Amino acid sequence: MKLDKLAKNIMDKQKKNIALMGHMGSGKSVLGKLISKQLNFNHVDSDKLIEKKSNKTINEIFQTKGESYFRLTEENVILETIYQKKLVLSLGGGSILSPKIRKALKGNFLTVFLDVDFAILSKRLIKSKRRPLINDTNIEEKIKELDAIRRKFYLLADITLKNHLTITDALAEFRKKYIEFYEKYNSN
Repeated sequence: MKLDKLAKNIMDKQKKNIALMGHMGSGKSVLGKLISKQLNFNHVDSDKLIEKKSNKTINEIFQTKGESYFRLTEENVILETIYQKKLVLSLGGGSILSPKIRKALKGNFLTVFLDVDFAILSKRLIKSKRRPLINDTNIEEKIKELDAIRRKFYLLADITLKNHLTITDALAEFRKKYIEFYEKYNSN
C-alpha cells in the first residue's frame, strides 16, 4: 500500500525527518526503506553507516573495540546525519540510550517506535549471526533485559506502531498514525 497524497503533503509541509527506533529485529530497516521510497526521502541505517565508515562489521567492532567504543561511534555517526533534509533514519536498538541522540531527535525528527512482542522478535532473530548482543545467549531473555533499560526511552516516541503485521500493513499503520499525529499536533 502506498502512502497517499495527504500523508505526502503533510510530510512536505512539516519538513521533518523520520527516525525509526526499537529493538533489533523490529523492522526498522525494512520499514525505513519503504517509507523513504514512498516519500522520496533518503534512507540511512545507522548500523550500515557505522560499518561503512569503520570498514568493519558491528560484530568486529564489538569484538575488537568493545561496546563502549561502538556506542560512541554510533553517537557520532547519528549526530552527523541529523541535519540532513528529507531523511528516514533507522536507528540501532541501543542508540536511544544516548542523551545527545535523544535531544537531537526531539528537535529534528518525527520519532516512531516499532513495538514488537518478545516472542516475535525471538523468532525473527533466531538465525541472526550479525547481532553481537544476542550471540550465544537466550534471545528472548536478552531482549527482555534490554527492554527493561530501553523501553522508557522508546515510549517517548511521537508514534508507536505495533509491528507484528505484514510490511504492507505496517506501512498502512504508519500512514494512519502519522496523519493522526499531525491532526493532533495542529489542533494544539
